[in-house]
Amino acid sequence: MSDLQIRPASPADIPAIVAMLADDPLGAQRESPDDLTPYLGAFERLEGDPNQHLVVAEREGRVIGTLHLTLIPGLSRKGATRSIIEAVRIHADERGSGLGSQLIEWAVDESRRRGCQLVQLTSDVSRTDAHRFYERLGFEASHVGFKRGL
Repeated sequence: MSDLQIRPASPADIPAIVAMLADDPLGAQRESPDDLTPYLGAFERLEGDPNQHLVVAEREGRVIGTLHLTLIPGLSRKGATRSIIEAVRIHADERGSGLGSQLIEWAVDESRRRGCQLVQLTSDVSRTDAHRFYERLGFEASHVGFKRGL
């Protein structure tokens, strides 16, 4: 995978990112690749925030993976900055290739480089394969998460 590039996402990457977000049972229920307008607006907000890092993995000009890394300064843990990894997606053709591990390791390294003391992520309770994947990469299922729709 020496020709793999992990780089900041651009507006031109939005269709490929949204297609990957929609390409699973959960994403198919909540994503809308037919109308990119809300995604482009969200991208503008992300691009203007120095603590938001939406990246893509690209090989031979083709976007094959993505993740969103957020840095959060805080008071807890003696003023630690933490990062959150979200929206990890790998193109269906690339699953099982090691790309997911490379993306997560990039996010961990980037978090460390930016001074974070902790990196965390969430995964839907139904994604048991993903849970095993994250545990293999050294993540610990240490918390119970809650959401409330608005």
